[in-house]
Amino acid sequence: MRSILIMAMFTVSLANAAWNEYEEERDLNLGANGINTLEIEAGAGSLEIVGVSGAEEIVVSATIYVPEKDEDKARNEIKSHLVLSLEKDGNNAVLKSYFNEYFVSSGDSPHVQLEVLVPERFGLIIDDGSGSIVVKNVSGNIELEDGSGSILMTNVGGDVEIDDGSGSISVEGVRGDLFIGDGSGSIKVREVAGSVTVDDGSGSINVSDVEKDLIIEEEGSGSLNFSNIGGRVEKEG
Repeated sequence: MRSILIMAMFTVSLANAAWNEYEEERDLNLGANGINTLEIEAGAGSLEIVGVSGAEEIVVSATIYVPEKDEDKARNEIKSHLVLSLEKDGNNAVLKSYFNEYFVSSGDSPHVQLEVLVPERFGLIIDDGSGSIVVKNVSGNIELEDGSGSILMTNVGGDVEIDDGSGSISVEGVRGDLFIGDGSGSIKVREVAGSVTVDDGSGSINVSDVEKDLIIEEEGSGSLNFSNIGGRVEKEG
C-alpha cells in the first residue's frame, strides 16, 4: 500500500511539473554557401549538433521551456527576454540562444533545447552555459567552452579543444589533436589519431587507442588509466 501511495505521489509530481511549464517550438534555417564555421552562444538547455553529408543548409529546431503555467505571461516573457537568432557573419554563421540577464524567474529557470543540423564539413565554436552537449559527425575543428553539463563527442575530423567547468566528458573518434581542460567530472577518450592533452581538476581519466602522445598536464584527484598509446606518455602535474 505504501509503495502504491509513493508511486501515485510521484506521478502527481510529474504532472504538476508539466502543467506549470510552458513549451514553445521554433525553427531557424540559413543557407551555408560561403560559410565554414558555426559559432554558438547558448545559455541553459541541452544542445545537439549533427553533421550531415552533402547538406548546404543549417537547420535549428528550438524547444523553449518557461516555468509558467499562464500561457499569455509565458509568451510575453519569451518575447521580452529570449534571444534566439541565426545569422551570417562573414564566413561564419552565428547562432544565439539564451534568456537575457534581466529575466528573473521564480523556481526553475527557463531553458532552450537545441537540435542543430549542419553541413558535415563545418567547424564549430561553442560557448555554452549549462546543459548536456552532443556533437556528432563534424569534420572541421571544434572549440568548446562549457560551464556545466555532460559532453559527448563522436566522429570529429579536425582538432578539438574543450574547456569545461564540470560534468562528464566522453570523446571518441577524433582525427586531429585533442585538448581537454576540465574542472571536475570523469573523462573518457578513445580513438584519437593525433595527440591527447589533459588538464584535469578532479575525476577519473580513461584514455585508449591514441596514435600519438598522451600528455597529462595536471591530473588532480581521481584515477588515471591508459592503454594503446602510440607515442610517449608524459605526466607534468
